[in-house]
Amino acid sequence: MHSSSAGTSCSPSAGSTTCRPARSSPSSRLITVGPGAGQPRPVCRARLAAVNAVQYPRLVVTGAAGQLGRALIAAAPAAGAGEVLALGRADLDITDPAAAAALLRRGDVVINCAAYTAVDRAETEAAAAFAVNGTGPAVLATACAEIGADLIHVSTDYVFDGTGTAPYEPSDPTGPTSVYGRSKLAGEQAVLALAPAAVVVRTAWVYTGDQRDFVATMRRLEGERDTVTVVDDQIGSPTYAPDLAAGLLELAARLPGRAHPIPPILHATNGGSASWYELARAVFTELGADPGRVRPCTSDEYPSPVRRPAYSVLSPRAWSAAGLTPLRDWRAAVHAAVLAARPGARAGHDG
Repeated sequence: MHSSSAGTSCSPSAGSTTCRPARSSPSSRLITVGPGAGQPRPVCRARLAAVNAVQYPRLVVTGAAGQLGRALIAAAPAAGAGEVLALGRADLDITDPAAAAALLRRGDVVINCAAYTAVDRAETEAAAAFAVNGTGPAVLATACAEIGADLIHVSTDYVFDGTGTAPYEPSDPTGPTSVYGRSKLAGEQAVLALAPAAVVVRTAWVYTGDQRDFVATMRRLEGERDTVTVVDDQIGSPTYAPDLAAGLLELAARLPGRAHPIPPILHATNGGSASWYELARAVFTELGADPGRVRPCTSDEYPSPVRRPAYSVLSPRAWSAAGLTPLRDWRAAVHAAVLAARPGARAGHDG
């Protein structure tokens, strides 16, 4: 028997479940918000207040129905975004040049969160992956450059081969080992070639804790299974979507006018590193459950068509050097995520 979710693929058996991370694409819808329309998560209040004085003409979010897109929309009003245009797949085909050009206007700040993220399925759907992850960003970059809009393109740790032993810097050689990773790298390269003023922001292991992601799956399985077995030989940078959203909004506020130079590629994740096993144990601990119920296994014990990076920790050095606020430690972020996801919790409660 095999079940899967957007964040995790799990094989349950007799009170135990074996899990590894997985990815899939969300549905999309259009929403437009302005000042006061909704409240951001208080965990990000300090950073949002710091950038609130900077107004950018309009924020355009593609991939707005995904976990990062939703977090951006929720946090945008307090970040000073006077107008937000949120675009899902049904609202904008990012591979259509005419459609992209028709929706954008001079002075926009575009954050591209749209992506094909089904890592395993991409191995047999390469054309679809490259269309969304390669062609789409190229189309957006061309439109932004021609119209005079700024572009932040969100990318991934999967552009690296995972053989490193120290956190990856933005300038380190890439070497993706999967179709998904190669398609995302193609998107990065197209963006920087076609829109030289654009900024690529790589992130990793994104979750909200209340959707179909790894943290949410661990929360659910804690109540359903006696034990859960999780891979312990993949090390990365867990990233809470609201924290990443706050960082991206801070960056977006810096783009118009560019009083200070910003590197073309940045890395943004919560601080520190963890294995999927350690992340699962942290979730159980936050739930008040025995973390000993989480059992380790190797990637070889969980066959996959994709060789995932064994080590893909992203260095925050360039982000901090650019004067941007570092994201908090991943453990504090997990605490906030689990607290916020509890039934009856106030949105964004940070404990």
